[in-house]
Amino acid sequence: MRIRASRTAGMLATAALSATGLVATSGCGGDKGSGGSAAEPAGDRARQVAAAWDGSPAADAWRAGYHPMGEAVQPPRGGLRSRADKRAWEAQNFVLRGTLPATWPKHGQVAWANGEALTRPTVGARKTYKDLARAQVDGIPHLTVTGAKLGEMTLSTSRGPATVPAWLFTLRDYATPLKRAAVSPSKLPPPPVKPAHDLPAGRLAPLGRLVDIADDGRSVSLIAVHGACDDGPSVDVLETRGSVVFSASVKNPESGNCSAQATMKQVEVKLDRPVGDRVLLDAHTGRPVPYGPPNSPSPSWS
Repeated sequence: MRIRASRTAGMLATAALSATGLVATSGCGGDKGSGGSAAEPAGDRARQVAAAWDGSPAADAWRAGYHPMGEAVQPPRGGLRSRADKRAWEAQNFVLRGTLPATWPKHGQVAWANGEALTRPTVGARKTYKDLARAQVDGIPHLTVTGAKLGEMTLSTSRGPATVPAWLFTLRDYATPLKRAAVSPSKLPPPPVKPAHDLPAGRLAPLGRLVDIADDGRSVSLIAVHGACDDGPSVDVLETRGSVVFSASVKNPESGNCSAQATMKQVEVKLDRPVGDRVLLDAHTGRPVPYGPPNSPSPSWS
């Protein structure tokens, strides 16, 4: 296994976050890495996390479960047609003008292409709609839901693409439905390693979320956090046979009186080989990195 520094790329988005999450510093690859305490550099912490997970019951439970790694909400085929509809989508502003099914099968099957399947509890249409429509304000740009029926959709998971039960919501003025996964993710297994703690300022920070895994599995996009008085985030990676451990830090942090405002940046990490069924882990938390789109309110299964 080896540890090295990633290259950063892409999109900036600001957020008012606590300065607590900015405990980080930069690393330049090699065995030293970019985090941990003075006695526990990032490379040591990453190896500790990998050793705890590789071959563990937690890793077996993770690989046996259903953990979404792709967007659980899919817009109508062809996308949204107007700027107003796109604004409504981004604001999650939906208005219900119809009735939603009051009954549904209590369980549904998640099916993978290799023939494996898993039965999971399903979520009702009303609860799914409420999760989808975080804003429900008429009179401003909104999308109008006129009904729903149970169907299915395909999305990425920790075990590859899967077909899952989904609520198909009919939108006014659209010929194809909006799809929202209707099965609950599996519960995360208890991590076999405790979170890093007692870290001196400027060593190791938790990651924000996983955004995307490239089609070839050799590139992973993550959200990392940095502050107003540094040169941006850095993410080191440790690859083993069973896991990929990411260690987040910031470059050249400045101490002293600095704004607590933080910035989230999308970081692209190149891997030596495809992700496959390896567990993607956060060195700071010792847990799988939660998936979530950059601007979503919260990661999935976090």
